[in-house]
Amino acid sequence: MQIEQLKNILEAILLTADQPMDMRRLAALFEADEARPGSDNILQALQGLQEDYQGRGIELKEVASGYRMQVNTDCAPWVSRMWEEKPPRYSRALLETLVLIAYRQPITRGEIEEIRGVSVSTHIIKTLSEREWVRVLGHKDVPGRPSMYGTTRDFLDYFNLKSLDELPGLADITDLDKLHPELEFEQEVAVDGEVSGDADEDTENKAASDEITEVEAVAENDQPDDQPDDQTVESEENKGEDMQIKESD
Repeated sequence: MQIEQLKNILEAILLTADQPMDMRRLAALFEADEARPGSDNILQALQGLQEDYQGRGIELKEVASGYRMQVNTDCAPWVSRMWEEKPPRYSRALLETLVLIAYRQPITRGEIEEIRGVSVSTHIIKTLSEREWVRVLGHKDVPGRPSMYGTTRDFLDYFNLKSLDELPGLADITDLDKLHPELEFEQEVAVDGEVSGDADEDTENKAASDEITEVEAVAENDQPDDQPDDQTVESEENKGEDMQIKESD
């Protein structure tokens, strides 16, 4: 089979596939009587397609699960406007937790809390697990045997990574919201009951306390000047009692 014909076939397959295709699955689509191409030929055709799509609106990307055709990340903001449904928004606390798991795995929840200086809510771990971005790799051999978390193949696929070796350096991550073009986070708004950033809880509680104090102070200041205070009322009551005693005498 000529390389150009193989490129056309692979291009059609990848454009219609609903998930990344690895070399094994691609090779299995060719029958034995079709002069089934070898892995080297398939790889050569895929590399040729990658070169053909350079600088285009779509690209051929190799991720952990295989190869896939996808929108070029530079064009993603415009393409995403075609759908009314917006991507989920995540709190900064969740993204910070995800970054620590990705770079420090395997890592326990307690170790994450020690690094961040705040507690990690169960909701954060649950959300990351439901998205299948993290999983339990094992249990640490210490009292309590806490779970040790690591990232998954789906995590690599979502962030366009072939392996963990392709993770950017921590110094290169200046903005958490730029980790992925469609990944958004809430800075101040709670998401599904989750406060964005554990430290924000103390700030919000303090603000609420200050508001209550302020309301109480305003209520006291708004009392009419001729309104008797508690001592005056008590004094008047005592006078009334004295008068009743004298009358009875």
